[in-house]
Amino acid sequence: MKIKIRKKNNVAILDIEGNIDINSSKLVETVGWVLNNKTTKIICNFDGVNLIDYVGITLISVIYKNVLNHSGELNLYAVPAHVRRLFAVVGLDRVFKYHIFEKDALRAFEEENEIPKESKGKLRRKFKRVESSKIIEFKPKLDGKSKFYKGTIINLSAVGMFVKTNKVFSLGKILETHMNFSPELNKLILDTKVVWVSDKEIQSSDYPGMGLEFYDITSEIQQEIMKSIEDQTTYFSQD
Repeated sequence: MKIKIRKKNNVAILDIEGNIDINSSKLVETVGWVLNNKTTKIICNFDGVNLIDYVGITLISVIYKNVLNHSGELNLYAVPAHVRRLFAVVGLDRVFKYHIFEKDALRAFEEENEIPKESKGKLRRKFKRVESSKIIEFKPKLDGKSKFYKGTIINLSAVGMFVKTNKVFSLGKILETHMNFSPELNKLILDTKVVWVSDKEIQSSDYPGMGLEFYDITSEIQQEIMKSIEDQTTYFSQD
């Protein structure tokens, strides 16, 4: 991983190149150094990011919490579509602010300062409001004694979904999941893998909840999921 630090208008811009994964502690250290020595306003340029895995997602969350603890702000720009889809699975697409260009990310800091303090909370609550969506049922796979638990799908993609639920399983757990989107579609019974457990500090409106990745599914089932996505107005992840 390579990280270049630039500064514009009291904002640190981090140009990131490479993969964000288990070997990316340098990114956490760099952000910490910037917060302590430069500024609490940070922009991450994801244009050079090739891949981010679930360990990388955890690192991004650590960075975000560190920024919040310094009363700072973090914006992202040029985030590739595959990374945004991964953020959607774990529910972080509703936390991070995406921008297409660097100038838009810089302008966002100015607009944040222009918003009256008493209005900021209202805007954030509106942004984080959860729309009512479909209910799914799930239980640990191959556990005949376990009962089914229920959760609400917050967002859905062809690779997984984020579910708000009071019953959260540990990372890596394989679940038998039942989904039924409409009378026209058959109930889908498929395996999902827990790849994220929501963080109360950064996902307060989506807590408790978990990100589920579709696990070892057939192309036919994935096509059904994609068909249901087309019919769901609550699906908001954009390529």
